[in-house]
This record gives sequence, C-alpha cells and structure tokens, in this order.
Amino acid sequence: MRSRQLVCGIWSLCFTFCLFCVFLHQTTAKRKLKFVSVVFRHGDLTPQEFFPADKHKEVARQHGYGQLTKLGIQQQYELGQYMRRRYSHFLSVVYKQNEIYVQSTDYDQTLMSAQASLAGLYPLTQGQIWNPRILWQPIPVHTVPLSHDNLLYLPFSHCPKYNALLRETFATRDFQRQFKQYRPFLKFLVSHTGYPLKKLNTERIWKLSDILQYEDINNYTLPVWATRGVRTKLIKLSELLLQAEFGFHKQIQKSRLQGGILLKTILKHISDARRPSHQQKMVMYSAHAATIVALQMALNVFNGKLPPYSACHFFELYQEKNGQYTIEMYYRNNSLRDPHPLTLPGCKFHCPLERFTHLVSPVLTQHWTRECRI
Repeated sequence: MRSRQLVCGIWSLCFTFCLFCVFLHQTTAKRKLKFVSVVFRHGDLTPQEFFPADKHKEVARQHGYGQLTKLGIQQQYELGQYMRRRYSHFLSVVYKQNEIYVQSTDYDQTLMSAQASLAGLYPLTQGQIWNPRILWQPIPVHTVPLSHDNLLYLPFSHCPKYNALLRETFATRDFQRQFKQYRPFLKFLVSHTGYPLKKLNTERIWKLSDILQYEDINNYTLPVWATRGVRTKLIKLSELLLQAEFGFHKQIQKSRLQGGILLKTILKHISDARRPSHQQKMVMYSAHAATIVALQMALNVFNGKLPPYSACHFFELYQEKNGQYTIEMYYRNNSLRDPHPLTLPGCKFHCPLERFTHLVSPVLTQHWTRECRI
C-alpha cells in the first residue's frame, strides 16, 4: 500500500512538473522579438595619423591612414557571425532589402567595418553564389558626408551651447582635481612624441592611444618610453576625457545635444516597428568609440571604459504575451563572453517601452538647432 502511494506520488509530481514545463513553454513561446537596433565601433585600423617622432610612418605609405586591418576585418566578420547566431530565428537567411538598413559614418574604417559585418551576417546560400571563387555579395551601406552627419559622427562640435558646456566642464573643480595628476604625464608625452603641448587636445590623446595600440597589436617595435604602464595611463586619460566630453558636468544638457540625438532616432525606429505593416527588422549603425560613449551617457549606462574595437550596443524590442512592448539592452565588449545585459536606471531589465521612453525623455530634444544657441 505504501509502495503504491509512493508510486502515485511520484507520478503526480512528474505530471505536475510536465504541466509546468508546458505552461512555461507556452508563456515564452508567445514572447516575440519585433525589432533590433545595433550600434558598433569599427574594428582594428591603421593609425589616422602618426606622432611626429614615430618611426613607423611608412605604414601609412603601405596601408594608408585609418584603414581596417586584417585583424579589424576579422573582428567585424566575427561580430556579423555572432549576430547571425543571435538572430537566426528572426532575420531571413538571405539578405532582404526591406528587413535591414545599414548606416555608417563617412570614414573608410566604418564603411569597411559595416561591409565585413554584413559578410558575416549574411553568408551566401547555394542559390546566391554568383561566382564560386568569390563567396561574397554586395549589400548596401548608407552614409552622408561628415559635414552633414548629425547622427553618428560625435561629438557634434558645431553646437555653440555644447562647446560652452565643455569649457565649463574643464573648469570645474572636480575635473581639475582628477586632471591634475596627468599634468606631468602630458609633459612626458610632449617630450617623447614631438607634439607641442597646445596640440595635445582630447582628440589627439585618443589618436595617440590608438597609434600605440595598433603598433603593439601588429608587432611593431614600440618606442622605449611606451611601456605598458604608459599605455595604460594613456587609456585612463582618454577615458577621463571621454567622460568629460559627454558627462561629468551637466550630463543631461550635454546628452540632449549629443547622444540623445541618436537615441531619439533609435526610439523612432522602435516605435514604428509596432505597426502591423512594418517590415523592417534591424537598423545597424557602424560608428566610433565616441558614438557608443555618447549614446550610453545619454542612457546613463556607461561603464567608464573606452569601448574596444567592435564593441556593440544592442536594443531589442519585444512584444510580450499580453501585447505589451518591452525593450532590452545588451553590450558586447568582449568577443569571448556573452553580452552584458544593461538595465536603464529607474526601470527593470525588461523595460516597458512607455516607461523607457518616459525615463529618457529629459535627454530627447525637439529643437536641436535652437538649443545649440547660446
């Protein structure tokens, strides 16, 4: 009798567990991915300039300035492959014009990065092969001249109000306190790079860091002074200056004039994707480290670290089983690990679209040109 009760109890437990699994499957099966927007930094590239004392300037003659390297192509191709795996159930196997739109800044390295990523995202099927020796297909990548780029080529320096905010930031006690420790380091850089002190601005500090990183990764002999400690300190200085560019002081006001512009555009695409007739599934942006930092500052999710090559920020729009729309964000800054889930401050990870829009509304401007005036 006791044995029969035990058997019945086990069967009852199994039946209950099976019902739970069925219920769980039904619950998750009704949750649908509706739209994706990705913003990524380009891959490894040749320097965009060389410091005056650099002994490797012949690289520019051989490979050109700001060109994607073989490593950079591989990084972007692998990013495309990752997106294919991640969205294999969502995107069509073959490229379809109405499903994806790709935009890049008008730089060689970002245009090349977009093309390499698309090659990984859309490997040719048998019916698409047009030349058996060239397993590649052309996919459109859109761009505008840098002088007209008011979306991806950040920071937007043609905004007087932003420039005034930046000057305020550099004059704050907090920034000066943190920057003070780098003053001897700047003199050190001047003495070894050949740059005049007045030309070691934020952009040149970023470029100098990229030059040394390129020469290190590609096995060029580094200058004796460019030790690991010096390169680490240069990255830390770059990160401080990045935070000053887009945050640190009056972050919301800066974001309205910088990263909030891209965020507003992304939210417009997400909002449009709710329409039953909407066919577009993905918008891809190929841009720069500063683009990602400005965007994440506007979202208040920036981790303070310089985005590595091929870093990618994902927005995913879901329709829940009750019809509600939610947004999830992920940040892929290491190709060996799964992307980090990002939670918008003030919301849960599966953030309702209405709540998400409300929370970021302070950084969304309606009249950018008007707000840029002093």
